[in-house]
Amino acid sequence: MSSPDRNDTPVLITEAAPSYEEQHAARRRKYAIMMSLRFPCLILAALFAQTWWLALFFIVLSVPLPWMAVLIANDRPPRKAEKASRYEAERRAIAPKSTTIIDG
Repeated sequence: MSSPDRNDTPVLITEAAPSYEEQHAARRRKYAIMMSLRFPCLILAALFAQTWWLALFFIVLSVPLPWMAVLIANDRPPRKAEKASRYEAERRAIAPKSTTIIDG
């Protein structure tokens, strides 16, 4: 039996959050990609050793990559704000009673 206050509209599957395993796999991919970018930066810095400013650029670029990779890998997506279902009683005003006034 469903009450008139209950919302019986079905939840679309596209609104569902990805599973923990899917989130973890996506974060692992991002971490692997960012960490794999560090090694080419260091190789490019060695190749451009004669051009000191370009070598320095690649070294400076490779320094924050592990830190950023860890931050991104540990970050979960924000939870969706859900409206809490709370019982809301219908509020009625107290009806005035008809009283008989006797003057006398």
